[in-house]
Amino acid sequence: MNDLAIFQCVGAAPADPEKTLFIFLGDDGTEERVTWRALYENVNKTARVLRAAGVGKGDTFAILMKNHPEFLYALFAALSLGAVAVPIDPRSRGRKLGFQIKNTRCRAVLMADDLMAAFREVEKDVPGLRVAGVTYKPWHGVPVDPSYPDLSAALAAESPAPPPDLPGLDFSAPAQIIHTSGTTGDPKGVVLKADRFMAYAFMASFVWSYRPDDVLYTGLSMTHGNAQSVNIIPAMAKNIPAVISERFTKSRLWDICRKYGVTAFSLLGGMMSGIYNEPPRPDDADNPVRLVISAGTPRAIWEDFEKRFNVKIHEWYGAVEGGLAHKPPGTGPVGSFGKPPSEMIEMKIVDENDRELGPGEKGELVSRMKSGATEVAYYGKEKESAEKTRGGWLRSGDICHTDPDGFFYFDFRKGGGLRRHGDFIQPDYVEKIIGEDESVSEVVVYGIPSKGGAPGESDLVAAVAPFPGRTVDVESVKRRCREKLERNSVPSYLQIVSEIPKTVSEKPLERLLRDAFSETAENVVSL
Repeated sequence: MNDLAIFQCVGAAPADPEKTLFIFLGDDGTEERVTWRALYENVNKTARVLRAAGVGKGDTFAILMKNHPEFLYALFAALSLGAVAVPIDPRSRGRKLGFQIKNTRCRAVLMADDLMAAFREVEKDVPGLRVAGVTYKPWHGVPVDPSYPDLSAALAAESPAPPPDLPGLDFSAPAQIIHTSGTTGDPKGVVLKADRFMAYAFMASFVWSYRPDDVLYTGLSMTHGNAQSVNIIPAMAKNIPAVISERFTKSRLWDICRKYGVTAFSLLGGMMSGIYNEPPRPDDADNPVRLVISAGTPRAIWEDFEKRFNVKIHEWYGAVEGGLAHKPPGTGPVGSFGKPPSEMIEMKIVDENDRELGPGEKGELVSRMKSGATEVAYYGKEKESAEKTRGGWLRSGDICHTDPDGFFYFDFRKGGGLRRHGDFIQPDYVEKIIGEDESVSEVVVYGIPSKGGAPGESDLVAAVAPFPGRTVDVESVKRRCREKLERNSVPSYLQIVSEIPKTVSEKPLERLLRDAFSETAENVVSL
């Protein structure tokens, strides 16, 4: 069994092949359990399916599905074949979906039944692309399309043994291409080598400090580096189970954790606000979770979140291009994302002339590896790749600062930041106040150009979404803002939406909200 490439990457040597490693949960609660043996055999079968579709060493192929076992089979089959997997955000539609497939010159695609309609819309724009297979899930209720191969039937027919004449694992070869969020334009494809899986396995012990009795959970899409680096690969490296939802649902989170004995789960800061905005329950603190691994915890709710749910937050910072810092529970001040692993990464804050800044001074966060070159490869974009690591430092595009003790803090994205009447506004605090209204499920605060015309100044918009089947109590939100916020922090407008649009990494797509905003729109209310 140890001849599987992914096992070599993560150093896994399962003593019990029948042990359940992953539990996938469908949207209706259906369980799909994957043992070590099932993982091994289905990766081999998927490699055979892909090879039959013309995918070989160096070829790219797309994975278009939410969190299903077949996603992992395909991702790891790429390692066996020496091919390159291209996980695609399952929310992608139209031009964005077609762009990701064409941008990476995919030869084939494996998809789930519920995304066939989206694929059909762009299929004519990618001539020559072969559908290697479609996985069908009964709870989706999608009829079988005879024009595409049925992946389940193909897996059932294939041999569980490794395909013949495999090229052998090359740690320096590309293994997958993960596209950036594309919040400001077309996403860029970041080429990741096979050795990235080794780094994720390393993080299980030396960053997350997982224990032998831990049970992990995520609802983040496996197309995103977070799920891979915090849950999937660490579970394999530590031989501990991981529960994986088809997609994130804040209303079922704690019930899932209680049912499966989850001790650690991962999320992103925007998700934390949504969880916190759920109506309080008397059993909120009665759960088995000890650790929440979060990237971007809003400072305004950090301590309240820990107290309400009886958990500790392990804050971290990272990007698919590289860079890593973290702050384990009990270290450093609340609000900081910590420090980089000192033996691996050097990190600092610089101004526009690359002059290192002192404590409290805001500038761009840059980092570099202490051993080996600091490299980023955007697929087909040599100029952008070189600029990203200009001078040997990875340019994050994030404006941050440090404190006198060397702890790092995130301020805003380069080119962003909310300034009003000369003051910088902390949107997380405004979001906390509005989110505490019983009628608000989600909220994101963003800026639009000030009506006064002052350069760099913004008027504030709070986009708010209600709980399903309910409506936002606009008057209650107005009253709360006026009573609990400083005057300069009160939004100029409320934008009522059915849901907050997000990227696959659960970041609010402020660009879409901003594009849809109009003072005279029926869903916009002045404060």
